[in-house]
Amino acid sequence: MWELVKAGGWMMLPIILSSIVAAGIIAERLWTLRARQITPPHLLGQVWLWIKEKKLTNEKLRELRANSPLGQILAAGLANSKHGREIMKECIEESAARVIHDLERYLNTLGTIAGIAPLLGLLGTVIAMIDIFSAFVGGSMANPAMLAGGIAKALITTASGLMVAIPALFFHRFLLRRIDELVVGMEQEAIKLVEMVQGDRDVDLSGVAPVAAPEAKAATRKEGRKA
Repeated sequence: MWELVKAGGWMMLPIILSSIVAAGIIAERLWTLRARQITPPHLLGQVWLWIKEKKLTNEKLRELRANSPLGQILAAGLANSKHGREIMKECIEESAARVIHDLERYLNTLGTIAGIAPLLGLLGTVIAMIDIFSAFVGGSMANPAMLAGGIAKALITTASGLMVAIPALFFHRFLLRRIDELVVGMEQEAIKLVEMVQGDRDVDLSGVAPVAAPEAKAATRKEGRKA
């Protein structure tokens, strides 16, 4: 591997740096854009329980904002729910725009790497070919075998650039698609919240585990010990 890097010349340095940056972005975004972290299941049902039980306080809103990106959007709507449907929707849209911007962080850089890596490889090949043919014209490389070997080395940068660009382009498209799916899910949850707070729509709470009272928990433990 090191021999290939040396044969590719100094243009291999920006290609290698690009590959390191791309790998870091891909790993970070795959970890950050997990569905359970962005849109926790049953979060809307839990919020509706707080509303029905009149437990929705400023502390709960702060907890909701810190919980997840979906929580940020729901908290923005709930904080302005008393001002009517339109104001509530506008606040949700403003919060959603900030959340989407955060979700798309570093993706422009990844897309740039996917586009520039093949060009760096091609530039390295062109520079190497110029050096090879300059030496050939000067008479120092009259052997066709040596010429073929020089051309083969010159193509190393092009191959390296493509090896960086192909996975970078794939994950760029893949991550954009995942963000689109997450945004659609958050939009649906936000619409449900507006209709629940400002209208007559209810929410399915079957997936939300009820919180048992301390007495009930103690009784359950005693029964378990007796059994």
